[in-house]
Amino acid sequence: MNNSVGSTGRVLWAGLRALLVLTLVCGVLYPLAVTGIAQLAFPGKADGSEIEDASGKVVGSALIGQSYLDGDAPDLRWFQPRPSNGLGTNSVNTRYSILLSGATNRSGDNADLIKWVTDAKAAAVKDNSTNDYKVKPADVPADAVTSSGSGLDPHISPEYARLQVHRVAERNHLAVDRVDKLVADHTEGRVLGFIGEPRVNVLRLNIALRELTGGQ
Repeated sequence: MNNSVGSTGRVLWAGLRALLVLTLVCGVLYPLAVTGIAQLAFPGKADGSEIEDASGKVVGSALIGQSYLDGDAPDLRWFQPRPSNGLGTNSVNTRYSILLSGATNRSGDNADLIKWVTDAKAAAVKDNSTNDYKVKPADVPADAVTSSGSGLDPHISPEYARLQVHRVAERNHLAVDRVDKLVADHTEGRVLGFIGEPRVNVLRLNIALRELTGGQ
C-alpha cells in the first residue's frame, strides 16, 4: 500500500514538474523569443502592417481592405476596393459590424452571384463614366465585380484603378494625368518579378490622393 502511494506521488510530482517546465518554455520563453525576433527583423509586419497618413495617424492596415462610403453608398471621391457583399457580418459581437472573412461559395450559375455581378458591372459603368469619358461594359475588369477569396483583399488590379481615374479626377477637381500618375506610382509589380499579378493598394492610393487634394 505504501509503495503504491509513493509511486503515485512520484508520478504526480514528475507530471507537475513537466507541466511547469513546458508552461515556462512554451507559454513564456518561446512566445517572448518569437515576438522579440519578429520585432527586430520585421517590426512593421509584426505590429500588423499598419499604415499612417501624412500626420502620423494610423489609418488602417496594408493587409485589410476598407470601405469608402458616403452613408450607405460608395463615396465616389475615392478609389473603391473590390466588392465584399455576400459574406455577411458577425452575429456574436454585435457591437461592431465586422465583415466575415471567406469566399461567397456561390457557383457560377447561382442566382444571387449572377445578380451581384450584374449589378456591380452596371454600377461600375455608371459611377465611373464622366462627361468626357464613357465606360463600356467590356472595360470593367473582373475584380470590379467580384470579391476576393477572403473578401478582405486590400488590393485592386491596375486596370480597375485606371477605370476609376476619370471619375476620381472629376470629383476632386484634378487633372486626369495627375491622378493617372498617382495610380502608376502606386502600382506594385509581381513579387520577385514572376509571382502573382501587378496590384494597387487602395488605402495607400487614397492616402496619396488625400495629400494631393490638400487633405480635403
